[in-house]
Amino acid sequence: MKPSWLEPVLHWNGVTVFLIAIVLLSLIQGWRRGASRSVGALFGLIVDGILTVAGILCSLGLAMWLSPKVQQWLAAYMEHLPQRGLSGIEQFYYTLVAGLEGFPLLRFAVLFMLSYAVAQFVLRAIYVMVVGGRSDSSLREQEKRSGFFSRLAGAGIGTLIGGARAVMVIALLFIGVSLYPDSGFSSYVQASPIYKQGAQSVIEPLSGTLIKDKLPVFTQAVTKELNGILQRKYEMIDRDIPNDIEQAATKITQGASDDEQKARALYQWVGTRISYDYGKVEAYEQRGDWHEQTPRDTFDTRKGVCIDYARLYAVMARSQGLQVKVVTGLGYNGQGGYGSHAWNEVYLSGQNQWVPLDPTWAQSGDWFNPPGFAQTHIKDKVI
Repeated sequence: MKPSWLEPVLHWNGVTVFLIAIVLLSLIQGWRRGASRSVGALFGLIVDGILTVAGILCSLGLAMWLSPKVQQWLAAYMEHLPQRGLSGIEQFYYTLVAGLEGFPLLRFAVLFMLSYAVAQFVLRAIYVMVVGGRSDSSLREQEKRSGFFSRLAGAGIGTLIGGARAVMVIALLFIGVSLYPDSGFSSYVQASPIYKQGAQSVIEPLSGTLIKDKLPVFTQAVTKELNGILQRKYEMIDRDIPNDIEQAATKITQGASDDEQKARALYQWVGTRISYDYGKVEAYEQRGDWHEQTPRDTFDTRKGVCIDYARLYAVMARSQGLQVKVVTGLGYNGQGGYGSHAWNEVYLSGQNQWVPLDPTWAQSGDWFNPPGFAQTHIKDKVI
């Protein structure tokens, strides 16, 4: 009768095979090294673990301390943008800077990674200066002198090292499974009895609810912020508001008493005054000819496609003190499918929430925060 753990190996469960291979290779390394070198390797593994934990703790503290200071510096930096048109590279750069300034989790993640790299370099440099190291030649000579029992002991120590390495791999897989529990990848990983045993016996007791419950929530929050960077792009491109557009927006919102009334008035104006430019769409679909137009162009010609509606609306809304986003993604085409589309989201302070609106579709109905908006509009995502 075959052992239960052997079944996945015979059926080529890649996770099980990989974990067993890690242990076997470490055993072979231990045999070749002998006892003393294997002890050194085990010590090195322990030191690496200690330095990693120390680096993480130092980086957490440093990133938390730096984050508000960096946010203030970035906010001041963004107040001095070049007073001219930005190139594509500059638009990307300033969009990224705006994202780091406006999204705290993203800013913390970047600072943490940079801090961790510095902390690891410093800690390892200190370790080398304090402890020093042995030359490769002396280690090779010692390896040649290793006898049978020394090699046997080395193999045992190598097996311990392999087990520790396998546990590290299981921990990484456990994080992946926790983040994407319903994926095919997770199902495949969980089919490995060695992974399952390691996760249940070692990782879950050590991590508690931190990885399984808290990490997915944190990751979702970071993902949301990353996706939000897409919506900051047009804030950089259209940051300058022409005077006549601002004056028109002021006239349109005259008499509006709150954010919602202002936002609705501008939605109605853009949706009814701008005509959809079917010729622009046809030129792109048939000849690949795309004309990028500014809100200034759309305002003057009174023509445009969805992105032009959305950009003009955003500029007019910002001129009246509203917080607004240009959102890109997919819109329902009325024929059972979806096509590239753009719309807006505006923040209503009275309701303390962002609401969606689609000025391009305004002439076909009320698309200012209607029920089921998300069913016909799918946002672009970074990840």
